[in-house]
Amino acid sequence: MRICLIASSRYPIREPFAGGLEAMTHTMVRGLAARGHDVTLFAGPGSDASLPARVLQLKTFTPSAAALADRNAPPPAWLADHHAYLGLMLELARTGADDYDVIHNHSLHPLPIAMASAVSVPILTTLHTPPLPLIESALRLGGGRSSFVAVSGWTSQAWSHVVPSRVITNGLDLAAWTQGAGGGPAVWSGRLVPEKAPHHAMEAARRAGLPLVLAGPAQEKPYFEREIAPRLTEDITYAGHLTQHELGRLVRGASVTVVTPMWDEPYGLVAAESIACGTPVAGYARGGLPEVVGDEGGFLVAPGDIDALADAMRAARGLDRDAVRRHAVLTCGAEAMIDAYERLYLDSVGTDAAA
Repeated sequence: MRICLIASSRYPIREPFAGGLEAMTHTMVRGLAARGHDVTLFAGPGSDASLPARVLQLKTFTPSAAALADRNAPPPAWLADHHAYLGLMLELARTGADDYDVIHNHSLHPLPIAMASAVSVPILTTLHTPPLPLIESALRLGGGRSSFVAVSGWTSQAWSHVVPSRVITNGLDLAAWTQGAGGGPAVWSGRLVPEKAPHHAMEAARRAGLPLVLAGPAQEKPYFEREIAPRLTEDITYAGHLTQHELGRLVRGASVTVVTPMWDEPYGLVAAESIACGTPVAGYARGGLPEVVGDEGGFLVAPGDIDALADAMRAARGLDRDAVRRHAVLTCGAEAMIDAYERLYLDSVGTDAAA
């Protein structure tokens, strides 16, 4: 099949990944191409040149000085995203049927949904977040031309007041995320931002008397300087933004992974990566995380309860790593994810067109 994947226009699909959405898209591109599909990717500049996909170039635009003089002019980043997706959707409206059998939208931008009715190719949208106002608006305008998938049962339910969706959980390359011996420090990984609350993990590690390593992009400097830097010690350290290989080695050697969302995680790829390595999870029970961790993968506690989190960290370290890995193999594999999406692609275009 000829498949166009739409990702973020702002973040490249390359390591080290900006977040779980970019990592999942990278896995999708490689997995679909390995099965013989012709894949085209729309993504941010600087995406991985080794990906087995044709990369669509972003349409760029610089407004005039006169336009920018408008006191209500939107920020440059908003303008750049809007122009890039508008150019993409106009191009797909003109030539999509000649180039693609199906379009799979992973972006968080409203235009691929709002303009779906202008495109003659079937469009599938994966919902990667809790409800967002601009996406809800787009669904009201053009959502009828797209079918929808949610990355967890929680996410599907969260969107159910606007649109029905079937659930396909995200998947990992289990050959890349292999089981390790553990026994090392606790690990926290992800974007170091307030809604991910790595400072809660640092405080819980201090109370539990356990060493902790943080890894991920420090995207908000004021938050890092206010909440993270003052808590760093000999036992609580920051390793920087790591590649998947580097992060995998860290997680395989960890005794427990701490996951501390202060928002409703739609899925929780960090938890999936951890249990794939046999490393149990201690974290907050929010959003889709209980579905990922299950009863076998670790212990989840009430959000914001740092004492309970510290207890969960100590308890999770004693779980059977073989059982944790088995749970991941049964629930988090990329092959099962791609199987499910292939079936949806075929349903969308018909088996004759896909043959």
